Amino acid sequence: MEFIYQDPYPILKDDTQYRKITSDYVTLEKLGDREILTINPKGLELLSQEALKDVSFMLRTAHLAKLRVILDDPEATDNDRFVAYNLLQNAVVAIDGELPSCQDTGTAIVMAKKGENVYTGVDDAEWISKGIFNTYQERNLRYSQIVPISMFEEKNSGSNLPAQIDIYAKKGATYEFLFLAKGGGSANKTYLYQQTKSLLNEKSMDAFIRAKIMDLGTSACPPYHLALVIGGTSAEANLAAVKKASAGYFDNLPTSGNMAGQAFRDLEWEKRVQLICQESHVGAQFGGKYFTHDVRVIRLPRHAASCPVGLGVSCSADRNIKGKITKDGIYVEQLEVNPKQFLPETAPHLEPAVEIDLNQPMADILKKLSQYPIKTRLKLNGTLIVARDIAHAKIKELLDAGKSMPEYFKNHPVYYAGPAKTPEGMASGSFGPTTAGRMDVYVDEFQKHAGSMVMLAKGNRTKEVKEACQKYGGFYLGSIGGPAAILAKENIVSVEVVDFEELGMEAVRKITVKDFPAFIITDDKGNDFFENL
Repeated sequence: MEFIYQDPYPILKDDTQYRKITSDYVTLEKLGDREILTINPKGLELLSQEALKDVSFMLRTAHLAKLRVILDDPEATDNDRFVAYNLLQNAVVAIDGELPSCQDTGTAIVMAKKGENVYTGVDDAEWISKGIFNTYQERNLRYSQIVPISMFEEKNSGSNLPAQIDIYAKKGATYEFLFLAKGGGSANKTYLYQQTKSLLNEKSMDAFIRAKIMDLGTSACPPYHLALVIGGTSAEANLAAVKKASAGYFDNLPTSGNMAGQAFRDLEWEKRVQLICQESHVGAQFGGKYFTHDVRVIRLPRHAASCPVGLGVSCSADRNIKGKITKDGIYVEQLEVNPKQFLPETAPHLEPAVEIDLNQPMADILKKLSQYPIKTRLKLNGTLIVARDIAHAKIKELLDAGKSMPEYFKNHPVYYAGPAKTPEGMASGSFGPTTAGRMDVYVDEFQKHAGSMVMLAKGNRTKEVKEACQKYGGFYLGSIGGPAAILAKENIVSVEVVDFEELGMEAVRKITVKDFPAFIITDDKGNDFFENL
C-alpha cells in the first residue's frame, strides 16, 4: 500500500464575484527564495469590519433569485408567495444600511485559511475581532452574546464579542475567509445523529431523512438552504462541514469519492432530499412547497464503528460572505446592491386578512380570535408586550416567590422578540420575532395565572402549548420569521421599555403596531396548524 494524501475538502474552483476594498495594507517581501505576503493587521480589521457590515444589510444575488422563483412558480401556495414577497420587501428596506435584515444580527463566525507564506506578526484573531467590534458598535446591530460570570450568573457582553474564529494553515501566499453572522434560530437547528452502517442503504436513508427533516420545523425562518452531511472522521468534523455546506462553501467539491477519502457532493441525493422537503408540505413557514430553496448533501469518510450524520440550515437571513487577501489587495464577496429588481410589479393576490384590535380587553381579543380557524391570516393593530427568554425567567421567579403575574402580561398579547439598535429618527430598530419554542416551558404556568393568553412569535411549538391553550382558552399566533427590517419600518409605531431595563435587548417593552401580519397557529379548541401537516 502506497502513501496517499490529498486535501480532504478539494474545492475545485472559486467562482465568487469579489469587490476590491483596497490595495493598501499588503506588501510582497523576499525571504530567501520565497515571496512573503506581509499584511498590516489593520487590513484584517478592515476586512472583517466590511464583511460583517455588508452581510448584515445585503444578501447574495442567487439567494434573492430563489425567492423570485417562488413568486413565479404556479405550484407555490399563497403562503409560500406571501412569505417570499415579504422577504424580498425586507431586502429592499435593509439595503439602505439602517435596518439590518434580521434583528438577531448573530454570532460573528470566521473561518480562515492562512497561506504558509503570509505574515502578519500579530494574533490575527484579535485584529479580526476588532473589525467585528467596530461594525457592531457603529451600525444598528444587536448585542446578543451572553458571557458567564459564574455558573449561573450571566451578562450581555455589550459588544457582540466574543466571536468564533478558526484559522487553518494552507500552502501558498493568500489568506482566504468565510464570514458568517449566525442567528440563534438557525444555529439551534443544527443536529447531530450518531448512526451506524445500517443507515447506508436507500430504504433506510430515505426513511431517516423523512423523519429527521421534521426536526427542523419553521422556527429558523424557511425557506432554508439545507445541508446534510453523512460521515466524518469525528462528530465535530461532521458539524463543521454542515455549517460550511449550508453557507455554500462546498458548492464546488467533486461529485464522487476516491480512495484518499475526499469529500464530495452527492447530486442524486440532493435532488431526492429536495423532493422530500417539498413533499413535507411545511413550505415557507405556513405550509406549501418551499420548505427549502436547495439542498447540499456531502459525503465524508468515517470510522468503521461510527456514522455521524449532521443536519443544519442557513435561513432566510442567509448571512454568509467570503473574503480574501492577496498580493493585489483586500477583497470581499460582492453581494446584491439592487434587490428591488427581484420584486414583481404587483404583490401576490391574497384574501383579505382579519383585523384584530389589540387595545380591547383581553377577553374580547380571545372571543374575536375564537371565531376563526387555524391558518387565518390576521392584521394586528394596537399594543403588544415584548418579552423573551430572560424576562420570562424573571417573571417565573416572581411567581415562584408567591408574587402576582404582572398586569402587562395579563392585559396584552406577548410578542417574543428582542430588537436591534434603533436608527436615529425611527421608532424602532429591526424587530422580528424570535423562536417561540424556547418559551414553551412557561406557557402552562403563565396561562394558569392569566398571562400569555395570546402569544406572537415564529415557528412550531410543543404539544404542551397546544394543551395549555385548550385548557385555558389561549392562542398562539405565528409571525413571519425573517422580515425584521420591514416590520420596523412599516408596522411598529412606537417602542418603550416597561420593565427589567437592565436586560438591554431582553428588557420588557410595550410597542404599538399597525397592520402587523400574523396567522392563527394554535387555537383554544386544541387545533394546531403544524400538527395537521
